[in-house]
Amino acid sequence: LALNPWDVILCVSGTVISCENAIVVVLIFYTPSFRAPMFLLIGSLAVADLMAGLGLILRFAFVYFIPWEAVTLLTVGLLVTSFTASVSSLLTITIDRYLSLYNALTYYSERTVTRTYVMLILTWGSSICYGLLPIMGWNCLKDPSSCSIVKPLMKNHLIILSASFFAVFTVMLHLYVRICKIVCRHAHQIAVQRHFLASSHHVTTRKAIANLAVILGTFAACWSPFAVYCLLGDSTSPSLYTYATLLPATSNSVLNPLLYAFRNQEIRKVLWAGCCGCCSSAGPFRSGSPSDV
Repeated sequence: LALNPWDVILCVSGTVISCENAIVVVLIFYTPSFRAPMFLLIGSLAVADLMAGLGLILRFAFVYFIPWEAVTLLTVGLLVTSFTASVSSLLTITIDRYLSLYNALTYYSERTVTRTYVMLILTWGSSICYGLLPIMGWNCLKDPSSCSIVKPLMKNHLIILSASFFAVFTVMLHLYVRICKIVCRHAHQIAVQRHFLASSHHVTTRKAIANLAVILGTFAACWSPFAVYCLLGDSTSPSLYTYATLLPATSNSVLNPLLYAFRNQEIRKVLWAGCCGCCSSAGPFRSGSPSDV
């Protein structure tokens, strides 16, 4: 096959994704202090994005060096599983953030740990089921007319994935709006009790709204073009449009560590300790609130 520049870009993107998220996975896995539910969810997101990056690299290698039908199905299944798990992990992090504020008094309990494991099982169970569909026969290899914009996925399969994305985005939007309201209400109560100036309350409100806009805006900007095109396009659509909408979707896995892992003060402290060797990374840390992650 002639080398497609878009495939090269996706492969390079996969390499960046893999390296970036591998750092997060190693930090969380080898730091005993990072066993709280919020870090487990961040770790789940990093593992999903790491798998997505590896899937993009393997896809490039298999398309140009090992063009076997069975290998193609395995690669596509891996990508579907990893990207589905990535989007689902973002939802679980949002749910955890909301509950940490809504049930602040009972959040640090065994019930929260159990709920976290249940969410992880549901996230990865559903993602693996989505990824196994092409391998189990739900593909368009025998009927090219039923192909979607991403071969060999069927049009119906991609419609389900797109509908799932919009459902996840709607739930995240609803929860983050409620989080913003809770944060603003708490800031107002603190300002009244401690006789702070009204400007401090407005600063907190603007910060909460800005965080909401960055997180949801990034998620929507990355995935919406591809999700919409999955609903509108078919097997006859130009591949250029597929690549042009898929690349922003993959960039979400590049941005996730920046938005959810490296923004956390405790993770940054361990990262700098590992890079500089100036202090032990196994020392005690303050158990931060998931709403700060």
